[in-house]
Amino acid sequence: VQLQASGGGSVQAGGSLKLSCKASGMILSTFTGSRKAWYRQAPGKQRESVAELTSGGSTNYQDSVKGRFTISRDNSKRTVYLQMNSLEPDDTAVYYCNVKFGSRYYWGQGTQVTVSS
Repeated sequence: VQLQASGGGSVQAGGSLKLSCKASGMILSTFTGSRKAWYRQAPGKQRESVAELTSGGSTNYQDSVKGRFTISRDNSKRTVYLQMNSLEPDDTAVYYCNVKFGSRYYWGQGTQVTVSS
């Protein structure tokens, strides 16, 4: 199983980006039954959870991104998305996708998001 993240880039404050994370080599039932999440890690800081999407479809967000970020998935494409609007300089980080199924965790390689003021 490999997770390939894409969509990062450099934007000005107030801009938007949409991250994608495609799971290759994962059967559909595993993908649909998994918990999906996005994490981020800023320079000098610990990795933190940004958004979570449970197998049942519930979502949870870090307080700082509520109302601005939206996590979603397309099961048929085995892809998780993170729509990020109203980006702020504090959102600058490497973003990682994560898929958890049972006791197994899968991580993407990370995609850089840089927000300038």
